[in-house]
Amino acid sequence: MEMQNPTHLLLVSSPGLGHLIPVIELGKRFALHHNFKVTILAVTSQTSRVETQILNSVLTSSLCHIIDIPSPDLTALVAENDAVFTRLCVTMREAKPAIRSILSEITPRPSALIVDVFSTEAIQIARELKIMNYVFVASHAWMLALVLYSPVLDEVVEGQYVDQKEPLKIPGCNPVRPEDVFDPMLDRNDRQYKEYLAIANGILQSDGVLVNTWEELQRKDLEALNEGGLLSKELDMKIPVHGVGPIVRQPELDTSSLTHSLMTWLDKQSSESVVYVSFGSGGTLSFEQMRELAWGLELSEQRFIWVVRAPIEGITDAAFFTTGNSQFDEMVKYLPEGFVSRIHKVGLLVPDWAQQVTILGHRSIGGFLSHCGWGSTLESVTNGVPLLAWPLYAEQRMNATLVAEELGVAVRPRVLPTKKVVRREEIAEMVRRVITENGIRERVKEVQHGAMKSLCVGGSSYAALSGVAKAIECSCQNVKCNKN
Repeated sequence: MEMQNPTHLLLVSSPGLGHLIPVIELGKRFALHHNFKVTILAVTSQTSRVETQILNSVLTSSLCHIIDIPSPDLTALVAENDAVFTRLCVTMREAKPAIRSILSEITPRPSALIVDVFSTEAIQIARELKIMNYVFVASHAWMLALVLYSPVLDEVVEGQYVDQKEPLKIPGCNPVRPEDVFDPMLDRNDRQYKEYLAIANGILQSDGVLVNTWEELQRKDLEALNEGGLLSKELDMKIPVHGVGPIVRQPELDTSSLTHSLMTWLDKQSSESVVYVSFGSGGTLSFEQMRELAWGLELSEQRFIWVVRAPIEGITDAAFFTTGNSQFDEMVKYLPEGFVSRIHKVGLLVPDWAQQVTILGHRSIGGFLSHCGWGSTLESVTNGVPLLAWPLYAEQRMNATLVAEELGVAVRPRVLPTKKVVRREEIAEMVRRVITENGIRERVKEVQHGAMKSLCVGGSSYAALSGVAKAIECSCQNVKCNKN
């Protein structure tokens, strides 16, 4: 018999576009494909204009209901030099009373709670209320494996991870080079490392994990994480891991003058001839690196669109909480003298932020110079666009290794950009390669095809998400039966 009311799902997102966008898109998928009533609880930074725009765009649709919780005051709780990772963990811990209140009082009572990795402490609330709960990992399965195995590494590895001579071994998965570890693992004495280990343990308290990848892309890692897999056995995991990706933002109608002018310019370019350059919602370069990048783009003699942000020395994620507040005139003063006038026929400069998914979907885009945030990486490969991998922070070094060395859909600098300034000649060479090299273009088309296939009815990701939806519905029906 058909349920009188649709199943109600509550999702929780921490601040930042890289967290908010995939949570929203996951919610939309439950609403569209499974007729769930979806409420998204978004803890926002209150300083990002783009974050506000995205929330407003969801509010105008009928797919999801948004509850916006302003970020708690952290003045007395974090130090000025605390990392973004620490700030996010403390933010979501302080938001727990608001989450508890909403989860207890919202009607109809949610059938399940899905939290992002910074919100795992809310799992305890769901358990107290006897509500199913899942963790949504917006990154990939190899990164999830490292996170879950980190408490074991913490016991067996002596000294700093970055000082190890051999890669860190993860049962059933590829090893991780010391220089590629997740940001919180860079310094075991830093506060964010303790927060990170707590997240690893928190994930295992859930009823299951949804991860933003698909079986054909990371079969080995997903097998290692699930029942019978080497990592699952090592950790004595009792929860399933579901590959439900790629979950990426879908293009939306944008009538702004900026997007119109970008699309008009792209329409005039040859197919797959333009490199899109962006370091995500939070990435920043040093002044010297920004100038070398400008010279490299010019020397490459390729067309480009560059989302430009003011340089900040030594802090690669300095724009994380402040996206979308700069002006073009402010950007120009950091570029080489005469650069803007010299490139006016071949390049476009955009301050701070652009409609990335719309740009990447245009036929003229032939490459993406990216910080390799997993959301941006998926937006690129699902549009068949090869990458120039330029990792900055978080798990981006792992992502760059994955796309360049395992998947073969990216080129990358010889040395990590966070360790050494990448010079203009190397940049120019990489830009030309990503535009002209046929092998990398053919490989990214294969990955694109696999991604689309996984999302179709009968595909691995469609089946995985359907299985989660069915489990939630069954749990909801059992609760109703018990009440009756």
